[in-house]
Amino acid sequence: MEVFDIKKGLGSKIQGDKLGALMKDVFGNVDRDGEWFVSSYGAMMPIRAMMRSNTELAVEIVTVKVPDDQVLDSMRRRNAFLETATGFDSKTRLKRLKDKAKDGAL
Repeated sequence: MEVFDIKKGLGSKIQGDKLGALMKDVFGNVDRDGEWFVSSYGAMMPIRAMMRSNTELAVEIVTVKVPDDQVLDSMRRRNAFLETATGFDSKTRLKRLKDKAKDGAL
């Protein structure tokens, strides 16, 4: 499970069922399993996401073996989902994770 920071002020825009609607827009399908929203797309089966708080998004992704072109498309969709949900692009998410690891917060 990965935990991503959510940009200040963006948490309220994806609270509740709004996170599920976002997943449906990006991946085309979504189900609810308790507090988790569950979807699947390409190499990612399943993708599970839940808001831990207004500032943290928890995501679990299980990958399966698929052709290379599907892997690239799956990663693009994953990055599009995470960028929309967290408000941070992939470069900023990586930098924030490195800073947390450096500070011992992981």
